[in-house]
Amino acid sequence: MPAFAAAPLEPPLSDPANFATRLLAWHRIAGRHDLPWQGGCDPYRIWLSEIMLQQTQVDTVIPYYQRFLDRCPDLASLAAAPVEDVLGLWSGLGYYARARNLHRCAQVLVAEHGGRFPQAPEALAGLPGIGRSTAAAIAAFAFGVRAAILDGNVKRVLCRVFGIEGDPGHRAVEMRLWRLAESLLPASEIGSYIQAQMDLGATLCTRGLPACGRCPLAEICVARREGLQASLPTPRARKLRPRRSSRVAVLCHAGAVLLQRRPLVGLWGGLLTLPEIPADELSVTWAARTLGLSVSPGPQLPPVDHAFTHFQLQILPELLSLTAQLPQPGVPPGGEFAWQPLADLGPAALPAPVRRILKNLPGRA
Repeated sequence: MPAFAAAPLEPPLSDPANFATRLLAWHRIAGRHDLPWQGGCDPYRIWLSEIMLQQTQVDTVIPYYQRFLDRCPDLASLAAAPVEDVLGLWSGLGYYARARNLHRCAQVLVAEHGGRFPQAPEALAGLPGIGRSTAAAIAAFAFGVRAAILDGNVKRVLCRVFGIEGDPGHRAVEMRLWRLAESLLPASEIGSYIQAQMDLGATLCTRGLPACGRCPLAEICVARREGLQASLPTPRARKLRPRRSSRVAVLCHAGAVLLQRRPLVGLWGGLLTLPEIPADELSVTWAARTLGLSVSPGPQLPPVDHAFTHFQLQILPELLSLTAQLPQPGVPPGGEFAWQPLADLGPAALPAPVRRILKNLPGRA
């Protein structure tokens, strides 16, 4: 890849007004202005949207955001809600640590900050689940603080416009991008400018097939000039994700399915999942030993693949039938287990692949 040291950057970093002016002018006409969390300065709603939007598309977030506000319309109601309810509202959105941190952050704000969000980005960044970029976005949108963000969309825009090579995830490159982002901040309209950066990366300067012909920064973009849109930002070195498998029990009784609450820390922390059967144990033996129940194996259900950040999981569901009555019908056989009515899966805190398995059970429409 050619070096760009000899090629002058336009605009020069000492005069960032051209960059911000172009973005703001474009955003007034073509930016997104009707998202549910726009049009106000409520830090609670802004914070909630920013957390939900981490690694998640806007169209996916909107129904979750609206449903979450119906149940937890303010900071106090979120802090008082059981974490299981919060996880249920988050079910299917993924990256569940966000939900646990959201709940914990609300409790910290109520207990230690009088139920109010601090205005300084540095103070916001010290709260659970809020990093430097998210803190800056909250401060800019809610309080008009002049602070730079550096989410994935902004990194992509800056790398292309200014021809910055290297993995944006590497510390040296990331720090260079932070300095650049801060140098480009306009003196006013900070909230509109931050939104303009997000919108440009999400709608025009996309990862694949960027719409350079409609981009307000096309005339000053190094990547467009050099034909490097496909190679900037520099792709992260790909690692082969290991594959794992997990056998799970699908045990139904009286219109309910047996679920197990996972520990709050770890994979799918706090969610209800199908109980896992050890790889080296028969399902019948496992049910007798763990649950005190007599079961018989049924037909094999189709496997379900699910991708995590660091590995690929194949879930192997085994349909089991109860052959002996429960000692106390309707009472979970252990504190970590619960019978969940199949007709009422909607509000349950289920991971997406578990919900998919239960939705496709034989005989269940």
